[in-house]
Amino acid sequence: MNDEVLVGVFGAPHGVRGEIRVKSYTQDPLSLADYDGLHDGSGRAIEIVSVRLLKDDLLVVRVKNVSDRDAAQALTHTKLFIPREKLPPTEEDEFYTRDLIGLRAETSEGELIGAIVAVPNYGAGDILEIAPPAGETLLYPFTRAVVPTVDIKGGRVIVIPPAETE
Repeated sequence: MNDEVLVGVFGAPHGVRGEIRVKSYTQDPLSLADYDGLHDGSGRAIEIVSVRLLKDDLLVVRVKNVSDRDAAQALTHTKLFIPREKLPPTEEDEFYTRDLIGLRAETSEGELIGAIVAVPNYGAGDILEIAPPAGETLLYPFTRAVVPTVDIKGGRVIVIPPAETE
């Protein structure tokens, strides 16, 4: 699954007629239904036949061949992937989270801080989770002020840690 990108995950059933909630990780949540090649982690094809926005990045969808609550329940927590080549190219200063994982994090002087291991978002913006060579994981806001340089081809980001307050 090396060239696969996680684009959403099924949540709980919605009603009794087979609809199910989906948390979309796409920039435009409704675009999830437009992707060709959507599948679960085992490669089983998932075809979304209808979609509506519930709120923010939460959708209610109807999946082909899922017509009751029990069938929808069986999909709960199933992750949705798409082959990387099916995604549109990124614009300048846009990145797929998957491309950031594994990049070296360095200071502006070139000193190694660690490697990016995750890019969580708890509601206040993206955060770079960086594993240093030794010690506990570091968290930095993924903003232009803190991360002025992202060099995907060079395999690194420049991080300017915010000043610590006393």
